[in-house]
Amino acid sequence: MARQKTEISVVVPIYKAEACLHELYRRLRLTLEGMALNFEIIMVEDCGGDGSWSIICELAQKDARIKGLQFSRNFGQHHGITAGIDHCCGDWVVIMDCDLQDQPEEIPRLYAKALQGYEVVLARRGQRRHSLLKRSVSRMFYATLNYLADMHYDAEVGNFRIISNKVVVYYRQMRENLRFFGGLVDWMGFPTASINVEHAERYAGETTYSFSKLWKLGIETIIAHSDKPLRLAIRFGFLMSFGALIYAVMIVYEALQGSYTVLGWSSLMASIYFLGGVVISLLGIIGLYLGKTFDETKCRPLYIINHKTFAGQEAGDVVS
Repeated sequence: MARQKTEISVVVPIYKAEACLHELYRRLRLTLEGMALNFEIIMVEDCGGDGSWSIICELAQKDARIKGLQFSRNFGQHHGITAGIDHCCGDWVVIMDCDLQDQPEEIPRLYAKALQGYEVVLARRGQRRHSLLKRSVSRMFYATLNYLADMHYDAEVGNFRIISNKVVVYYRQMRENLRFFGGLVDWMGFPTASINVEHAERYAGETTYSFSKLWKLGIETIIAHSDKPLRLAIRFGFLMSFGALIYAVMIVYEALQGSYTVLGWSSLMASIYFLGGVVISLLGIIGLYLGKTFDETKCRPLYIINHKTFAGQEAGDVVS
């Protein structure tokens, strides 16, 4: 019997989500079965240290449409998304978080919008169910990210979206280690639309995306997508050099007036300030590019899969 074509794949990175998984599966199954389409659900467990993997295995035994992947160690959410996309086979792929703030019931709306001729449809959260502090930090983060990375990323859009198989094909070709799923998809430039969705309360547990993790992701994204920090470093260096020249004139003037009695002090200080600005510019150029080159030339796998719940060897298991 010929294998049925998979029309929708749902990719869910999992981290410390054992309290959410049964409800996540129940709501996904009801929603996708209601669409009368063949589907698969790919859960990528990122070694959170709880019982998530056991639950994924349990669900996979009951329902062959569940595919479970477990990393050998914690690689991060965006590497989990990459692993899920590498192993999916649907004509359309939905990416969503596991805490049910992205509601499975919105998937039919995303799919209907995509069928209107869009390769990417984003779920835009009009009112986020986060504290005022977290919303403020998020806005500041995305404002900084957009400025330094020369992006136009909407702060109200998370990972929740649907993408076509065409987008998947090109995404699989992008193997850089510094990964930001939304930025990579945005860079492709495919026809994109968005719909407004309701951002629900977290089903259980606490968020694991701390302030430090958010800013680490931001720094990596900026480095991966833009050389603007490099150009700012150059400008800063030349600004320091210009300031040093002005200060040098002041030092020389005061030296001529007899304010300084130490022989050679004025010329030494002027040289130090001037060369300091130039050195900062050069170190900014060399350091940024050297760091990026060093990371990419290692050619290490983006992730390593320790266990899976389905048979077969996919190309994504070890990726160069």
